[in-house]
Amino acid sequence: MKVLVVGQGGREHALAWRLAQSPSVDRVFVAPGNAGMADVATCEPISSGDVPGLVDFAEREAMDLTVVGPEAPLVAGVADEFELRGLRVFGPTREGARIEGSKAWAKDLCERHGIPAPRSRLFTDVGQALAALEEFRPPYVVKADGLAAGKGVTVTEDRTEAERALRAALLERAFGDAGARVLLEEHVSGREVSALALTDGETVVPLALAQDYKRSLDGDAGPNTGGMGAYSPLPRVDEATRRVIREEILERAVAAMASEGIRYRGVLYAGLMLADDGPQVLEFNCRFGDPETQAILPRLRSDPAQALLACCDGSLAAPDLEWTEEACVSVVLASGGYPGDYATGLPISGLEEARPLREVFVFHAGTRARDGRVLTSGGRVLAVSALGASFAEARDRAYEACSRISFEGMHYRKDIAAGVEATADG
Repeated sequence: MKVLVVGQGGREHALAWRLAQSPSVDRVFVAPGNAGMADVATCEPISSGDVPGLVDFAEREAMDLTVVGPEAPLVAGVADEFELRGLRVFGPTREGARIEGSKAWAKDLCERHGIPAPRSRLFTDVGQALAALEEFRPPYVVKADGLAAGKGVTVTEDRTEAERALRAALLERAFGDAGARVLLEEHVSGREVSALALTDGETVVPLALAQDYKRSLDGDAGPNTGGMGAYSPLPRVDEATRRVIREEILERAVAAMASEGIRYRGVLYAGLMLADDGPQVLEFNCRFGDPETQAILPRLRSDPAQALLACCDGSLAAPDLEWTEEACVSVVLASGGYPGDYATGLPISGLEEARPLREVFVFHAGTRARDGRVLTSGGRVLAVSALGASFAEARDRAYEACSRISFEGMHYRKDIAAGVEATADG
């Protein structure tokens, strides 16, 4: 089988890496890829936003399967174009991708079909939004409706900061069209969990649960980012809660879309809060999480290519996937200044020193190659993942690898998966 992975980040590197290990895959291509992906795939200089170019390449090279990593091409309808050409594509159509492309649409879907989610209100007028803050208790939750690269959410105890976030989105257009509509959402306390599942539009097969770290600094301080690290599995989530997540959220969402004429094929990501009264949906995404994918795929023992192909063909089987019992910890190495302004083109050292470490996988996110060197090219530069018999062992391996890698301004959180086992209850 020939497989094309669309994208250039750490998530796509992890997908290409794992697909390249599949016994049913002969060759993996990535478009456009990055400096690290060349080790496991053939990089093609086609932007993930170049829909005609991607479709033409997949057709010309007779790709058996295309896996779309980023959300933006899916929201733009890349899967629709592949399907029009009769090409297998893993990812929902434009209609299904609205579940991430519009938080308001996703919230309405939850309300129509009884999917548990916090109360929210949608605004386009800043005056009305500011007045409505009276209806919500702090912490205030302000969300841009559209795609904002994981940075369109503000959670704050400070009324002034909430007002500033509303003005930034609605008046200053800090997020462009993505912030032309804004949600005010009731804050729900608890523990955040990332629940991903494969689906062919009918059958839903959950992946291993993961937890990511959205804030830029230790102790969940600093601004929101696209994600600074993740770990899997989640030892503190009991079977009853897992069943609720599967039946009342993941399966119900897929069935809800089907009842409205949308056959959702691909991966469905539910960002959840495990509240006292049960899981609540904070967001839905139409693609694999980043950096959750870098913590989940190293634990997968089943053949991913066959599972993704079955989603496309409508033949996904109900039995669960097979996972190693090992823990995986993934730490993101970011550029100085991220998620704000940051420099690029900085040389990265220590990659070869980290490579020999046992059960360590360095996934490239924002990198490019020039004159035989690997340079930074984004805010999140690398994701360093490690497996271990325990979380402590996985953390030690991941952070040992991090200590060997360096580039000017590099920063990363030191508390990914810290103390997980100490508070685990099975």
